[in-house]
Amino acid sequence: MSGSRTNGIPAALAEVIEEFGHYDRGERAEMLIHYADRFVEAPSEVATRPFPESSRVPRCESEAYVWAVDRPDGTLKFHFAVESPQGLSAKAWCVILDDTLSGAPLDQVVNVSADAIYEIFGRDLSMGKGQGLIGILDVVTHAARQRLTARRSAAT
Repeated sequence: MSGSRTNGIPAALAEVIEEFGHYDRGERAEMLIHYADRFVEAPSEVATRPFPESSRVPRCESEAYVWAVDRPDGTLKFHFAVESPQGLSAKAWCVILDDTLSGAPLDQVVNVSADAIYEIFGRDLSMGKGQGLIGILDVVTHAARQRLTARRSAAT
């Protein structure tokens, strides 16, 4: 996802994509485990169990949930929960999204495509895992798109 495919997305995510482009399969897996180890579930002031179905990610076998919280600067802070203890890929992806998209301009967040997932996780991602990770990204970009639409409507 080099060159023009990273234009318009948050610089922090473009850097992660570039970094993963230098790894072989084993190094990539090791880095993703490090990301997953940093996963922190959404704090109780954002969400408590049982989590609402409205926050559940469709198509995600790891039972992931996403919350987008408005920040005073007009950006969003993303919070996540992953119910499956084996959901290492989902947890790693959630950490990457929080690190790179929380606080990013919404017009850049909505430009992130599923290509980013394959650039980070590799092209040999299983269909089920890929669909779950795309589902998480879809919820994040949808929240950003909703906020942008609401702002444009309020401005007219």
